[in-house]
This record gives sequence, structure tokens and C-alpha cells, in this order.
Amino acid sequence: MNNNDAHIFHERQELSEQYLNEVAAAASEIDLLDNKSTASQTRMPSPTPQPSIKSDIPKEQPIPLSYNHSVMSSYELYETKTRYYIVGTDHSKQRYRVLQVHRTNPKDLVVIEDDVVYTEQEKTKLLNMIEDGNLLVGGLHLVPMKIYGMIGFIRFTQGWYMIFITKRKQVALLGGHYVYHIDETQLVPIGLQVKIDKNSDEGRYIATFQNIDLTKNFYFSYTYDITNTLQKNMTRTPEFQDSTPKTEMHESNNMFVWNDYLLKTGFKNINTRSGWILRLIYGFVDQAKISVFGRNVLVTLIARRSRHFAGARFLKRGVNDKGFVANDVETEQIVAELSTTSFHSYDRLYGNSHYTSYVQHRGSIPLIWSQDTTNMSPKPPIELNVVDPFFSAAGLHFENVFERYGAPCIVLNLIKQKEKTKRESILGEEFAEAIKYLNQFLPDDKKIKYIAWDMSRASKSHDQDVIRFLEKIAQETMDSTGFFQSGSMASSSAQKVTGDETCSPASIQHGVLRTNCIDCLDRTNAAQFLMGKCALGHQLYALGIVASPYIEFDSDVINIFTEMYHDHGDTIALQYGGSHLVNTMETYRKINQWTSHPRDMIESIRRFYANAFSDADKQDAINLFLGNFAMIIYESICIAVFSYRKWFSPSALESKTIDRNASDVFYIPPESRVPADHPEEGDTYQGHWAEYYNHRQYTTLDQLFVYNMNGTLKYRPPKISMYPRDGKKE
Repeated sequence: MNNNDAHIFHERQELSEQYLNEVAAAASEIDLLDNKSTASQTRMPSPTPQPSIKSDIPKEQPIPLSYNHSVMSSYELYETKTRYYIVGTDHSKQRYRVLQVHRTNPKDLVVIEDDVVYTEQEKTKLLNMIEDGNLLVGGLHLVPMKIYGMIGFIRFTQGWYMIFITKRKQVALLGGHYVYHIDETQLVPIGLQVKIDKNSDEGRYIATFQNIDLTKNFYFSYTYDITNTLQKNMTRTPEFQDSTPKTEMHESNNMFVWNDYLLKTGFKNINTRSGWILRLIYGFVDQAKISVFGRNVLVTLIARRSRHFAGARFLKRGVNDKGFVANDVETEQIVAELSTTSFHSYDRLYGNSHYTSYVQHRGSIPLIWSQDTTNMSPKPPIELNVVDPFFSAAGLHFENVFERYGAPCIVLNLIKQKEKTKRESILGEEFAEAIKYLNQFLPDDKKIKYIAWDMSRASKSHDQDVIRFLEKIAQETMDSTGFFQSGSMASSSAQKVTGDETCSPASIQHGVLRTNCIDCLDRTNAAQFLMGKCALGHQLYALGIVASPYIEFDSDVINIFTEMYHDHGDTIALQYGGSHLVNTMETYRKINQWTSHPRDMIESIRRFYANAFSDADKQDAINLFLGNFAMIIYESICIAVFSYRKWFSPSALESKTIDRNASDVFYIPPESRVPADHPEEGDTYQGHWAEYYNHRQYTTLDQLFVYNMNGTLKYRPPKISMYPRDGKKE
């Protein structure tokens, strides 16, 4: 049964015995045909559509307001001699879908998605019928494997493989939606299993592919789009029930979907509402709970690494001809008060004013440059490979930045400016020229703001304060870009604390701070931490948690926040440079200089070793995972843009504003506010409760993710007993 032949059943439509018999008989017939001959590919006939059984909607049941893209969260894998049957279901275990994968043709991948939604009884009956029809050829067998998601399909030289998630771990909670980290995966061959020689081409490709450790820093969510920012997710128009089911109104941010290539090989239209499509991001996710005067606040840090121009440190530098830069990472910090869980208020979708976020960006200097590592030098010379007087690649990059974040774009360049032997300063001079050239065609209020500051020299100087300078830049940036706060009455919380009637209403972040050093690692992470610290103060102030937007360094909140950004920087450094951060915030704050020096030396040696001996293998694995190995056609570096003068799209410069009160698209009618006994995961208003409060799973308090979350409580002093050790009162 293909997508065109499958009959789509509505929510309350029942499947008849005739339909189940037809499906099972067709599947069995195809299996028998394939056992006799694999020369032709036969598909299941279309079932006879059954009339829908109409029933009145009970008054106590809510009307689903709108439908989101929700993904099945649990799978079972069944196999016959010629087929794989993947049965997926959601957290409620009330709806089941079936995916069929052919095993007889090793060259061509045939994946057939059944659009019918089955009940548990119908699913069981269907599998029993398929098993009965395959008794002569071995029957139907359940593969003993717990599956929590499908990453995609891949082929090397001999046949196709399926990649499954077999272990996961909760790492964050946003609006009732869980974010998971992949802990274990399984590569399952689709064809008949044969022993693979490790020295064969197939064996070497498998070994190369497995160099991408899918159990480190890959994240996903079944019900929340983690490829987009919170601002994007909470301000886009909801997808209503009467919207066209064949299209995806709001696509994910494709540049952060790392399994995009693996999904497209099996699912031709990746942007449909298919429940099989599970998108992965590669980067970093951390969440901590801070307590301020008895009020609990969740701080979430999400780093999304772009899949474009991705790779190892010395093998991916600068920008490519399409405007994508190396080490492109979007960092978002979300601060939310735990007074309520959902993103929604009582009468408005995404109307909860207790959610705030701030986004920053890091990326390599957008010039075409490289470093030659053949001489085994720890600091190879820097070469500008292409001198383009029109800075076409840089123009494409900044156009993309404007489209993603709007204006203004503030560039903080932290590379060295004065050197005995010119290295970094070569790029600094050219980068300044590029900004100067591009700015002359932008409107005055949209020009790129360029700040060049030698952070390395300043940190070694006795008359410059690195922290104070970066805090000043952070405050100026915050004044220019603002931050996102949900809800239409966002100012009320801050007014309760300060009595200030001039507080801003619900706000949108417009523009971004783009930070870089030569590697976009150590110096960049320190600068991003100080920008994040400034934003954290403003976010807590807007939520009415603190009376001032400035937070002192020596506080429990900043201690836990420093740990989060340190882990964030370490993870990005390991992904790109092969080692942990060499210079941390302690270095720039000049704390524990003597104790940190040996560690810095060790990390420098590790980074040098990784770059010299491991980068090539890492790059091959990344190219294989992303599908870049197939790009063998040479593409010219000189790529056409709109023109050398009008290098930007006017729509990208438009202000990112939203008038939530001017439209009723976010309004929740009274008939949809009735609590559902078993909410559907596709329901925008109540769907997240199916995962957050899983009625089929017994959970104790000490097993809850929020209960065990890292937070500021660990900084509290131990309890002092009122009684002596013998337990007697004094």
C-alpha cells in the first residue's frame, strides 16, 4: 500500500473486518510472490474505503484546537523473509501506524508508509493475519529490540541499513515537552544478513560511519521543534484542524537537521506530517533549576550546530561559496518560571508570559581562507585563498544571518590585531574591509555594527579589564536587540517587583550578536558567557524574580550558569577542535592561574594531536553521515548573487514584530478548554500532557526529571542538627 492508495481514516472512523482481511491477504500474497521471484516489485492493492461511523461529540470532551507535527515515540520491529514491518505508536498507546520495508532488492530502497491509523486491537489482528499468511516461509517474528526512534536509512556498497535509537535519556523540559539525548543506536541491515569482512569496502565504510558517535551530543524531541528557537515556535501561526493535511505549514530549520540526508533516502517528502520523521540536532543541551526566594526558575541552554560546511578544525575554515561558515553554532538560553508548565495561557495559545529566550551566534570569519597542517606546526600559517573585491561569499553569509535573526547584526571580532609574524591580523584587516564594503549598500539603520577587539592582548595587559569591557558590549547589545518574552501582558511581573510602569510589553528579539575569534572556541565562549550573563539578568528581571537586571558574579545563580556555559564551550570545542577549552572564564577572570596552567597545557597538546592525526578520519565520517561524499561535481567559487551592490534581500531586513492582540488566531474558544481525559499528542493546546503525564507509566517522585535536575540547591550549606550525635536534647 503506498501513500496514494492508502485510505485516511478520521479520528472516530472504525476499521472493518473486510479492510483488515484485505490488507493482511495482500501482504501475505506479496510475500509469497517475492519468495518465488524478486524480479518485480509488487505493492499492496488499495483497500476498499469503508463508510465512516459518525457519532455525536460528548459535551464533556474538548474539541481539538489545532494539530501539531508529533512523532511516534515507541516502535516494534517485525520481520518476514522478504519484509520488515515497523509498528509505531505514541505515548498514549492508542494509535498505531505501520511502515513496510522491502528486503529483497539490495540496490533499491522501497519504503511503503501505511497512512491508516490502527487501534491496538486492529494492529494485533493485522499482525496475526500477516503471520498466518507467511507460515510457509518462516512466519512473522518480533525482533527483540526496544526502539525509540528512527534516524534514517543509509547504503554503502552492498545494501541498505536502518538506524534506530535504542536508548534515550531526558535532558530538558520545555513547556511540558521533553528533550532527549541519544544514548545508544543500532545499525540494522535490511537485506538478508551476511557476515561483513572488516577489510572489505563495506566493512571500512561501516567503520567510518561509526566514527560519528551518535551517543554523544545528538538530541531530539517528539513534540517540540528543537531545530527552531523558542521565539519562532511561540510566534508562528498555529496549524488549525482545517489546514491542508498534505503540507507542512511551518518547516523545521533544515540547516540544523543533522539526519536530513538519512531521512531523505527513505522518505521522499521529508516535510510532510509523517509521524516517522524524527529530526536530530547536533550540539549541546543542558538545563538547571535555580531557586530565588522560593521561586523556581528553569534555565535551559541549547546549542545547535549547522550541518552546512561542518567538519574538523583545520579542514573547515572560513566560508564556502554558498555563504555557510565553519563552526556555525546558534546558542539559545531559555529562562522560564515554573509557576505553570504549558506554553499556553488559559485563553490564548502561547500566551504564557513566563517564558523568555535570548539567541547568540558564533561562526568562523566569513572569508575564504585555510591553514596548511602538513608541516606539523601547532600554529600553521593562515592563507587567504581567494581575494574577492566584492566579498560575494561574505555577502551571502550576512544575508543568511539577516534572514535568520533580522537587524541589527552586531559583529564582535576578538582575533589578534598586532603580531610579530602576521597570522590572525591578516584576516582582521580583510574582514574589516568586507564589512565596510557591504555596509555601503545597506540602509543607515540596518548597517552591520563591527567591533574589533584584541581579547588575547587585553587579557595579558594590566591596564585593561576584559570582563568590564565585554559586559559593556553585552549591555549595549541587549539595548539594541532586546530579547524574547512570550505573552501579551509580559510587563506585569516586572511591575510587581519595581512598580515601574514603563516596562516593555511582550517583546521580540530583533537582531543578533555574532561573535568570533580565530577558532570560535575559547575567547568566543568567554564572550558569549558574559553576553548570556547580561541576558540572564534581564530575563529574570522581566519575570519579576529579581529587582535589578544586574547579577553579581559571586552568587549561586552565576555559579551554576558558569558551569553550564563551561560545559557548553567544552562540548563545542571537542566537536570542532578535538579537545576541551584551553582558556576558561577562570583564565579571563584571573582566578586560580597557577592551578589551571597545567590543565591548559594538556588541552593544548590534546588539540594539537587531534588536529594532526584524527581530523582526517573525523572529516570522512562527517561527510559520510551528511551525504557530502556524493558531491563530486566541482562548483565554482564565484557564485552569483542578486548583484554586487544589492547583495541582500530587502525582506531579510524587515523588523521581526508580531501583534498578538490584532488577530484571533491565538484565541482558545471555550469549547476547546475542557480538559481531555486522554489528550491527543497532535493537539496543540493539550497534546504535551500525553507525554508529561503518561497514564500508562508508573513513576515515583524521585524518578521525575525535574525532581533530579541539577540546580542551585547543591550550593546550600548542610543542615545543622539541633541535637548532639547521641540524639538527646541538651
